[in-house]
Amino acid sequence: MEQQLDFLVDKVVAELQKKLGENTEQAPSPKAETGGLIQLRSESKAEPVANATTAPTQAPAVNEQLASSAEPERTSHVPNPKYKEGLDELLSSTPARIGVWRTGVRPLTKTMLELRRDHAAAVDAVYGEVSQAVLDQYSLFTVETQYDNTENYLKRPDMGRVLTEEGVRLLQERGQKKPQVQIVVSDGLSAAAVDANLKDVLPSLMDSLKSYGLTCGTPFFIKGGRVASMDHVGEILEPEVLVLLIGERPGLVTAHSMSAYMCYRPRKGMVESERTVISNIHRQGTSPVEAGAHIGTILSKMLEQKASGVKLVL
Repeated sequence: MEQQLDFLVDKVVAELQKKLGENTEQAPSPKAETGGLIQLRSESKAEPVANATTAPTQAPAVNEQLASSAEPERTSHVPNPKYKEGLDELLSSTPARIGVWRTGVRPLTKTMLELRRDHAAAVDAVYGEVSQAVLDQYSLFTVETQYDNTENYLKRPDMGRVLTEEGVRLLQERGQKKPQVQIVVSDGLSAAAVDANLKDVLPSLMDSLKSYGLTCGTPFFIKGGRVASMDHVGEILEPEVLVLLIGERPGLVTAHSMSAYMCYRPRKGMVESERTVISNIHRQGTSPVEAGAHIGTILSKMLEQKASGVKLVL
């Protein structure tokens, strides 16, 4: 779905760029607004063809707006803003869709297509599956929760917190009992986040643990896991500290965001204030490599202080 919308964006951009007049997608000038009414671009159709010689001077600005959405420009499309410096400061501080302007009373076509593309990516992240090649690359065996299917997973979060009987048996057979550090990976609400970030986060985390002289149990993958699935794992393997790398709920800025939930001696009945978390791990947020190194530092402090969550002093 995401690829189809990307193709559609590129196709629309190519067609619009061929039209020098850009009559179908030209943002109205502030001067066109008089008496509370907006003079639409279509009113200028009666202009003689000779006036088209002025179009090339406007085309570059329009073409910039219609550039490829692979790397969205963080520049305002609002014509003649009253406080340009303030608007530029806002644009540099957030990836939110601001300063996108409009055509008539609706958003630009390019803006709407990008919105639909990003929504499709979010849906794909929730309903997708982690690549088996990624799991095999790091020798992660898979256990499942009682989530049953994606629809049930979304409606019944409690079923994503408990492993199946087969999952418990497999974990007891292949997992290491009472490790110092236990690493767990789960798809959560974004399989795409695991595919995008694990290759940077996990090696960095392993290097960080090694630098602190910490030993690690056997990492594994939980399919259909919620955050509290770490409590059930804690009951089975009894690690001193555990970190769960899990896909976050996707948004319209990115569908590749990962979180790292950590706790000291995880067990059933834990409350959320007993967990420590690093969120927003992706290439436009917290750097995956830096996040992996920082997770190792936090786990080291947990072992020193024998605490996590609000009791941990960082």
